[in-house]
Amino acid sequence: MFREAGPADFDGVMRLYRHLHPADEAPDAGQARVVYDEIMRTPGMRLYVIEDGGGLVATTYLNLVPNLSRGLRPYGVVENVVVDQGRRGTGVGKAVMAGTLRAAWDFGCYKVMLLTGSRRESTHGFYRACGFSGDAKFGFVARPGR
Repeated sequence: MFREAGPADFDGVMRLYRHLHPADEAPDAGQARVVYDEIMRTPGMRLYVIEDGGGLVATTYLNLVPNLSRGLRPYGVVENVVVDQGRRGTGVGKAVMAGTLRAAWDFGCYKVMLLTGSRRESTHGFYRACGFSGDAKFGFVARPGR
């Protein structure tokens, strides 16, 4: 079941995030909870999950950005797309992306963007199959100290 995450989903979402960047050091649980609660109460930030069998198997994060162009329609930015490793290749990823895009269109977004750090063609193919175009724009990322 695709749905918006709630306060009780914190542990499940954090478990999924360990699948996203397994080499990253786990954040302090207390500090992570503060950030999670901030996300839950901030307008324009939506964390979605897919629940199956009583547990969370996928998550995405949709940021709705107000916009002064394009007829004042917002745009969306998708981040942190995660599917439980044991459920990859089963359609759960496409389901979480379809739900996230449907939510963005329901909010009136004129476009949705995402970046991926993956160089794997299978990942790029997945996003194309979900409706994203890899040649519509160029993506650039700046990080502190570079």
